Amino acid sequence: MTATTTHTTQAATPDKGLPQTSTGPGWIKWLQVAGLIYLLLVAVSLIGSGFKLSAGEQAKELFAFASNPVAGLVVGTLATALIQSSSTVTSIIVGLVAGGLPVSIAIPMVMGANIGTTITNTIVSLGHVRKGDEFRRAFAAATVHDFFNLLSVAIFLPLEIMFGFLEKMGASLANLLVGGDPMDMGGLDFIKPIVKPPVKFLESSVLGGLPDMATGIAMAVLGIVTIFIVITLIGKLLKSLMVGKAKDILHSAVGRGPVSGITSGTVITVLVQSSSTTTSLIVPLAGSGVFSLRQIYPFTLGANIGTCITALLAATAVAGPNAIFALQIALIHLIYNFLGVVLIYGIPFLRDIPLWAADKLAEATMKSKLYVVGYVLIVFFIAPLVLIGGSNLLGV
Repeated sequence: MTATTTHTTQAATPDKGLPQTSTGPGWIKWLQVAGLIYLLLVAVSLIGSGFKLSAGEQAKELFAFASNPVAGLVVGTLATALIQSSSTVTSIIVGLVAGGLPVSIAIPMVMGANIGTTITNTIVSLGHVRKGDEFRRAFAAATVHDFFNLLSVAIFLPLEIMFGFLEKMGASLANLLVGGDPMDMGGLDFIKPIVKPPVKFLESSVLGGLPDMATGIAMAVLGIVTIFIVITLIGKLLKSLMVGKAKDILHSAVGRGPVSGITSGTVITVLVQSSSTTTSLIVPLAGSGVFSLRQIYPFTLGANIGTCITALLAATAVAGPNAIFALQIALIHLIYNFLGVVLIYGIPFLRDIPLWAADKLAEATMKSKLYVVGYVLIVFFIAPLVLIGGSNLLGV
């Protein structure tokens, strides 16, 4: 017995050092996150610089295809549904605005990004597809976010087309934040010296022998690819670092009331940098019956607000005359999502529409799983294409 005890004690002794060794990789991961954020800023600057270099004064003409608000909405929806990251799409939009894309065109794109990102939740819910009532609960939890975003677009896009209130609010707030100067980011200029050297190096040394248009296109494409890779890697790193804490926050906050749910959804999305991850965390819990649909609903709305931080961060990378507009579209993204939560969740009649729609669709899927396939195809692909074709025919 003594020998066994001694052996056990000796075997356990090295474990005392484990926290120290695990701290090292943790710090390394945080350094990697910091490096990736720097690459994100450089990538956004690359898109803006490349777009301006290749398009010049013809920038607006290049986006004539999206001058129709419905077309802009469809572009944002399809891009996000295919890429599966609203953070990536909104960061690209910020870069395009920095390169000359008009804010009025970018606003429907941002709205569309909110719709496109929700397809992830539906895919996650399919993991419960063979489990009867569990699948019904999971599918309802996944689609309530979809219906909220669809309702938000149905309310705010027509208002924006008629009155341009989001564009005006974003402009006012952007000017307020940078001291009222409409053409300079002023206080955020500290980012420019950090991101300018690699952008200039690529433009002059690596791509310097090419014509301006080819150089600009190459820079913009490289920026878009870099954003996609960087946000994917940041998401993986932050998941490994923060998902444990995120789950703790989720369990302690969800079910304590709507304010707690919205706040926890916002905080977790900021921590893991992915609204898809945040909302996908809740789907299995709803499926297993830990939380009801009405309890997780506010949590998914908080994810809409938390995801705006990536575009705001991307906007700090922009310098020059269009910098104020890059900040404006990032702020519009935040204002739009915040107002959507306040208006829809604040009015009982509107609040219940996504819950009712998600419940009814989930009940229909119990009769036939073809409803799932039809829903995904119609909402994320067929309807957008029909809308863009119809709007072009009508000249909207």
